[in-house]
Amino acid sequence: MKGNRLAAIDIGTNSIRSIVVEVDATGTFRILDDEKATVRLGEGFARTGAIAPAAWQRAMDGLSRMKKIFDGYRVKNVEAVATSAVRKAVNGVAFVDAIRNDIGIDVTVIGGDEEAELAVLSAQNNFDMEGMRYAMVDIGGGSLEIVTALGAHIEEIYSLELGAVVLTERFIGSDPVSRGDYAKLRKHVRKALKEAFYGEEVALNTILGSGGTMTAIAAMVMAMRKEGYGSIHGYEVLRSEVVHLLAMLLRRDLKGRRGVPGLNPDRADIIVAGVVAVDELMDFVGANLLKVNERGIREGLILRSLKKHRLLPGSPRARSWRQSVLDFARSCHFDEEHSSHVARLALQIFDPLADHFRLGKRERQLLESAALLHDIGYFISYSRHHKHSYHLIRHADLFGFTPREMELIANIARYHRKSLPKKKHESFARLAPPDQRLVNRLGGILRLADGLDRRRNSFVQGVECSLSPSVLTLRLAGAEDLSVELFGGKLKGDLMEAAFERKLQLTPTPAASPAIS
Repeated sequence: MKGNRLAAIDIGTNSIRSIVVEVDATGTFRILDDEKATVRLGEGFARTGAIAPAAWQRAMDGLSRMKKIFDGYRVKNVEAVATSAVRKAVNGVAFVDAIRNDIGIDVTVIGGDEEAELAVLSAQNNFDMEGMRYAMVDIGGGSLEIVTALGAHIEEIYSLELGAVVLTERFIGSDPVSRGDYAKLRKHVRKALKEAFYGEEVALNTILGSGGTMTAIAAMVMAMRKEGYGSIHGYEVLRSEVVHLLAMLLRRDLKGRRGVPGLNPDRADIIVAGVVAVDELMDFVGANLLKVNERGIREGLILRSLKKHRLLPGSPRARSWRQSVLDFARSCHFDEEHSSHVARLALQIFDPLADHFRLGKRERQLLESAALLHDIGYFISYSRHHKHSYHLIRHADLFGFTPREMELIANIARYHRKSLPKKKHESFARLAPPDQRLVNRLGGILRLADGLDRRRNSFVQGVECSLSPSVLTLRLAGAEDLSVELFGGKLKGDLMEAAFERKLQLTPTPAASPAIS
């Protein structure tokens, strides 16, 4: 039986984005359709103050197509908002009336603060920022919204007219961008930020960014790094990479920018202004890290709509990475007892090794997640289920993990059985060398822990691990005969021995059978 279907539309200065989701009884939703139309409502706006006829028609064509998609999905409720361009246009009211009369969609024109609040709803639904001071930033074609926060608590909201289209039309009149235009643009952005934050001390290490400029930055940096993750949602970009990216874009004319890997050619004419705004903001607040939220305002609309239509259960459960992993594993009907036990054994092996091999809290979370998910490939079929696990995890929507971390979890789970990691394996080969080493180590631990529960009955009740320069010794506690588990552990200890460069010795405690080494 199908759940409730909702849709959201974000009518921005540069593009119109829509999303269709299906909601189940728990308030969890999955995306059925995600559509974009580049319409440039802000085109020529600085000169006329109005939505131009050509932009008007492009918008109507895009919205008509989206309405047909909604009807095809039998969407029950549509939330539609218009932002900066429509808000300021002298013919904005007439435009909204035309959408209602000609297409049948009611559009609400919202202010900058409400734009920011919707971006916040999406950001807090996708990122665990507990205890951190940071900024949520949404940059569109017309405006730039900034929300400073500590954990889940919002401090201040700012809305500035620093959108990519507005800045381009006002300051960039040369191709490639001249030094004079670039200097005036930077000076304007810096002045606007100083005025907005007047008298406030701002020190934020991290920015959560949404909007077309942010996703374009992520896509270009991913291409520069020669990475091929399945999504840019949650992708992390360093300030130094933004600086280098901007320098590269400034050297190119419009034709050259259209050929930049990762950049949609439709955005090539406004990308310089957008990246300048992001670069200046990161410099101003001292942020070194940009985390990209691919979903932004339209997901915020969906979340608000869920609450409005009472489709969220009583009190929503606080999201966590572990709960997200368990929810996904349960949706694949995993063997919870076996997987949870393998995760416990894996962490008991990991903890004594962590300091010596410089493995931290985040690596521990990756291992636990992979252990809980290692067998979900059974959901597809028993044969090659380790490979099915890889693909299911890689395309999952797990809370709190970056695309790189999702790829790592998928690879760690993939190597719990059968072949060891090889350079000819495409998924392993595209990892950076340090990540390949990490997959070997964490995959080795998981592979061994899985072998220690060979009969899937938790007979190995605990593991004590000790390390010498040449030997890794595991003492297995259990009240039963552990001969099968000892055999399983030895058989699947091959990757562990190779990754940690030590001979593996397994010993039952109390000795139920001779040690195997």
